[in-house]
Amino acid sequence: MKVLAINSSARKDGNTAILINRVLEELKKEGIETEVIQLAGQVIEPCKACWACSGQGNCIHGKDNFRDVFDKMKEADGILLGSPVYSANISANMQALLERAAVVSDMNPGLLVHKAGAAVVAARRGGAMNAVDAMNHFFLNHEMFVVGSTYWNMAYGQLPGDVEKDAEGLANMENLGKNMAYLLKALKAAA
Repeated sequence: MKVLAINSSARKDGNTAILINRVLEELKKEGIETEVIQLAGQVIEPCKACWACSGQGNCIHGKDNFRDVFDKMKEADGILLGSPVYSANISANMQALLERAAVVSDMNPGLLVHKAGAAVVAARRGGAMNAVDAMNHFFLNHEMFVVGSTYWNMAYGQLPGDVEKDAEGLANMENLGKNMAYLLKALKAAA
């Protein structure tokens, strides 16, 4: 089993990465392979609404690395999305990634069905629920199973490393990792 984590923060090793890594540590303890894609320093272009992806299984445009990321999403058993909150919602790169992935998935039904999905958010203050909802709606709209934890999958901090001070948020990430491992094992046993 494998979980692909996608960090859409502009900071490669910032607060969002810290949260993602807490979740992945728990998955690794359960013998689940993990991979992290960092979108920092990259630009994911928005969907062109050309519909040429129909029957292709991926976007036909290749000026960015979306196609490589989406191929990995299709191959993974679970997807962990991570975003900071910059303006009361997910980052621009995460928005573009999810819009394109949604169109490709809609034009090629079944690509992400029955995968496990979880979302984590690093926020300074407000907007965290909007960000969690945006990512969870992507999972739900593509017949994925959403993994939850003991509270919303968010932690608070502004400067890199600040989320380390949010003990409740970090504990929630660890529990999220355990719950994701449980769901992945249950899905594998049911297959």
